[in-house]
Amino acid sequence: MNYKTITIAGSGVLGSQIAFQTAFKGFNVVIYDINDEAIEKAKERIANLEATYTDYFKDEQEAVKTAQSRIEYATDLAEAVKNADLVIEAIPELKEIKEKFYTELGKVAPAHTIFATNSSTLLPSQFAEFTGRPEKFLALHFANRIWMNNTGEVMEHPGTNQEVVQDVLKFAQAIGMVPIHVKKEQPGYILNSLLVPLLDAAQHLWGTGVADPYAIDKTWMIATGAPMGPFGIIDVVGLQTVYNIVSTKAQNHPNPEQNEFKQIADLVKNEFIDKGKMGIQSGEGFYKYPNPAYNEKEFLQP
Repeated sequence: MNYKTITIAGSGVLGSQIAFQTAFKGFNVVIYDINDEAIEKAKERIANLEATYTDYFKDEQEAVKTAQSRIEYATDLAEAVKNADLVIEAIPELKEIKEKFYTELGKVAPAHTIFATNSSTLLPSQFAEFTGRPEKFLALHFANRIWMNNTGEVMEHPGTNQEVVQDVLKFAQAIGMVPIHVKKEQPGYILNSLLVPLLDAAQHLWGTGVADPYAIDKTWMIATGAPMGPFGIIDVVGLQTVYNIVSTKAQNHPNPEQNEFKQIADLVKNEFIDKGKMGIQSGEGFYKYPNPAYNEKEFLQP
């Protein structure tokens, strides 16, 4: 593995985290997004991440302070990837958007560049043909709050070159992740194969009127000892990502009259996204931040 310059395509919550973590560990980083407005938001996220890392990494202050000096920004894809050894895609979780992106990326990236998708639910084999270099394409999935929840799941598709797999595993370790080799394509990898059913069940209970989010979270936290419940996790993931995933499930549902996913998607859009409640990133989702109710002692009291 001889990667030096890493391009992060998509500067949302997780894209920005991947970018800062990578720069924090000494790599040159280019953040690519589609317009100047997105880039300005990315710069705000990066500044906030510097503050977070300053608090979290007490013994690595110099690396935190110098991280931003290794980050550049671009709205032109060809410019963003001209020196890239690795491109990590963290764009919206919508198949058609990713297909278009990889088609364009394959045309402008240098021949040696490796492509990795950070998709949470979609498989690399769904996009391999669009990249123009399927042997150099795979998945590299990170958990939210990357500095703390530091897993790097590397998942190949049947056509991925094994040297590429090993190099990306080494890269994951080099940026402070615990590299996890997912040896066979699995929707959701390991983490989301465990997490998504929990979040789906919670949303079903809420969306069909069985219980409110606080009651659901309290039940999970008390019964398992978890530090937060599924709706607290949804706030971390971000309501836009959750909406995209649920909307896709709604579109693929065979029975319109019993489509609970559409019901949930409409609830998320009407009650949260349309009101600017995007989760932790906006200061409010199912909870208000920085002091969510589930952190208060009385939240779990009788």
